[in-house]
Amino acid sequence: MALAEEQPEKHCWVCFATERDDSSAEWVSPCRCKGCTKWIHQSCLQRWLDEKQKGNSGGAVSCPQCGTEYLIMFPKMGPLVYFLQQVDRALSRASPFTAVSVVVGTVYWSAVTYGAVTVMQVVGHKKGLYMMERADPLFLLMGLPTIPVLLVLGKMIRWEDYLVRLWQKYSHKRTPGGGDYLPRLPADGPGAGDHLSVSRTLCGALIFPSIASLVGRLLFRRVSSNLQRTVLGGIAFVLIKGVLKVYFKQQQCIIQANRHILNYPERRGDAEGGEDDTEDSGNE
Repeated sequence: MALAEEQPEKHCWVCFATERDDSSAEWVSPCRCKGCTKWIHQSCLQRWLDEKQKGNSGGAVSCPQCGTEYLIMFPKMGPLVYFLQQVDRALSRASPFTAVSVVVGTVYWSAVTYGAVTVMQVVGHKKGLYMMERADPLFLLMGLPTIPVLLVLGKMIRWEDYLVRLWQKYSHKRTPGGGDYLPRLPADGPGAGDHLSVSRTLCGALIFPSIASLVGRLLFRRVSSNLQRTVLGGIAFVLIKGVLKVYFKQQQCIIQANRHILNYPERRGDAEGGEDDTEDSGNE
């Protein structure tokens, strides 16, 4: 009877050691598992919990076999430790909102600075400073950041593509037997993707005032007003660039429309012919 009631030997399912290997080890049965997975060393379970929680001591951990959630008891902490813990939790919750606020504030003040520099560049340094000093501060804080926004929005208007589309439809109707196929407009640059288009649009919009000022000084030197000279330079640059871009895309569309796909035997014959020429040259 005593033999029947004898408890089976404990085995740790983490390190596979028995109670005979270390008689001083502390054992625990933390879940509803039976048999060989019932017992585990307290130290082995602590290490296993650290691996599962990955430093987050507040996360719940369950048994991988039966799914029972482990009951974890922490020692009582002092008032200072409790206060520091609450402060740490509050900072963890507020840090994402703080980071977003810092990023938004940085972008906003960068836009304000860019707008101020653009005003001085367009109307002149002294006149720009005089205008901003006499203007309402609220108007400056609301108006200056809109300058880069308006430049980017204006850059996104692709009027050159619209003209190319009109040219495609007009020339397609006049071409006999043209079919229903219209070649797709090529992207800006070789292999241009969405990220490249966004970067080109952003860079082109932000450097446009500098280019307009430079073109105005080169082409309209006789104009005394810096503002008028910059406006005329910007219009001239947009028109010149637009004409060149329309011509370039038009030629690309012509090349795209006149491409020809070879039959497979023709390609195979060309390849075999190339191989034969290679072999003949090698034999010679």
